[in-house]
Amino acid sequence: MDTTFVYDRFVTGKHFIGRKAECVALANLLEAGEHVVIYEPPKAGKESVIQQTLFEMRMKGRQFMVGQLDLFNVRTISEFLVSFGSSVIRPVTSTPNEYAAIVSKYLSGTHFIFDKSRFASDAQEVVSLNWEPDKADIEAMLRLPGMIARDKGITFFMNISQFSNLLKTEDSDLIFKTMEKVMSDKSQESPATVFILTGSTVNAMKYIFEEKKFFYHMVEHLPLHSVDNREIIDYIVKGFMFTGKVVEKELVLGACRLFRGNLWYLNHFFAICDSLSKGYINESVLMEALNMIISIHEPRFRSIVDDLTDFQLSLLKAVLEGVVKFSSVDVISKYSLNSSANVRRVKDALKKKEVVTFNEKDEPMILDPLFEYWVSKYYFGMNK
Repeated sequence: MDTTFVYDRFVTGKHFIGRKAECVALANLLEAGEHVVIYEPPKAGKESVIQQTLFEMRMKGRQFMVGQLDLFNVRTISEFLVSFGSSVIRPVTSTPNEYAAIVSKYLSGTHFIFDKSRFASDAQEVVSLNWEPDKADIEAMLRLPGMIARDKGITFFMNISQFSNLLKTEDSDLIFKTMEKVMSDKSQESPATVFILTGSTVNAMKYIFEEKKFFYHMVEHLPLHSVDNREIIDYIVKGFMFTGKVVEKELVLGACRLFRGNLWYLNHFFAICDSLSKGYINESVLMEALNMIISIHEPRFRSIVDDLTDFQLSLLKAVLEGVVKFSSVDVISKYSLNSSANVRRVKDALKKKEVVTFNEKDEPMILDPLFEYWVSKYYFGMNK
């Protein structure tokens, strides 16, 4: 069913707005065989940019294969390797016999097998392990898309989302170092695998790529810039016109500012507005919709603040009040932060909990715009 404001899935085509420059940049990088990393807050549009780019490349006649792997439920190396293998093999073949043939051809000498019983079960595993994986198994699996790409003569784009979840495995460093080896060795794999690595846990991704410097000079970081408010307003106004409704541009602009241009929140918000009115979308409709969307997310927001210590809440309040230099004597005293050493610990804790991130100038930003509004107004009772 085609809906006016889409928020339940990634978008392409007529529902995709803005970020044309990012799509062009991503296409150029992929065409050049460059690996790409994208890390932005949840629902910031990462997958929409990737899928729109791939869609436009296909429309231009570009031939390639795509493996889609989401690591949200991966906690072990074995789970990663099995999921990775399935994501590589499924787009290439379609029958159990073909699955078995690929495993036999490309993964012989490893601990990977095609297990008919596992495939026939609810697990539907295209690749299974008959022993604990070793370093050779990891390398063999990471080379699998490249070997298939070489034989078929077309590039394999491996799109891995929630990449930072690998930090939760028993030896993430081993995976990263092996992947580095595969990425740097292009002599035997042309056309090669091109990795697209994305993550919604911004600070965890920064830890991998900026602090630990894994994949240094091997991946290109593609930042996603905010979509221009004028383009968002035009999209929203036209969306309501399509359903025979009217909304003032100033009201849409206010919503853009509140949600900091987050299109997922905006589409969800205006979908609620659409359901609440049969004609004119006025301010009272927007306020009712805001209360409704807050009620949906409030349990999550309460869970976040319940998990914060007094020091972390104090520093969060300082962020909301525009503080930048947290280690100054006045700030430490005003917000009862004890010491500059404690400030560093508290900042690290808020980063690990993915509540706040810091830019190159060490300036803070609360990652979730609606949480920022809720915690300032409803928790701290600030005028927001």
